[in-house]
Amino acid sequence: MNVLVVKANNRPASEAVSSKMYETFMENLEGVNVTTYDVFEEDMPYFGQELFNAFGKVQSGEEMTDIEQRLLSAKQKAMDALTAADVVVFAFPLWNLTIPAKLQTFIDYTYQAGYTFKYDENGNAVQLMTDKKFIVLNARGGIYSTPEAAPMEMSANYIKNVAGGVYGMQLINEVIIEGHAAAPDQAEAIIAEGLEKVKAVAKGLSAVTA
Repeated sequence: MNVLVVKANNRPASEAVSSKMYETFMENLEGVNVTTYDVFEEDMPYFGQELFNAFGKVQSGEEMTDIEQRLLSAKQKAMDALTAADVVVFAFPLWNLTIPAKLQTFIDYTYQAGYTFKYDENGNAVQLMTDKKFIVLNARGGIYSTPEAAPMEMSANYIKNVAGGVYGMQLINEVIIEGHAAAPDQAEAIIAEGLEKVKAVAKGLSAVTA
């Protein structure tokens, strides 16, 4: 089994719960081929017109600029990592109601017609990654699981809508640690309980290959 872990927080685990979730998952994972794609360590220029310019220059044979070359290389590396994976683990925080911009860039690189989805003859989207599975490891300091706050949560929901809804991957596990900032007197217990769930997810994935 090839496991791709998309790490999307560059804050230390002593300060960031989603970083600690990543570390806990990795420490308890055995018997699989695991690769970390750290969106903060990779060279990932933001998606924009430069990428479309690069596509055009590939077709025409024109010489590309440095940023255009970097974009094509970065996009291909992200796609290659996703292609090779049987299971994709997203470890990320909720920042300002959504995902970190670097994680958004990974999605932008891989959200491509003909690769992760396609359109059929009637114009309907068809999922192209139904052979893959994914896991969500998400941390958010506030409480967003209530009916009132749930519509505002655009990090875990977004990743599930993209990886599951558009790409067609099967969600096999989800661990969300929330409320540790809102209830600091309970933070230690909240985080500890969540990390035990992360351990169980990692061990469960390891057991599949045993």
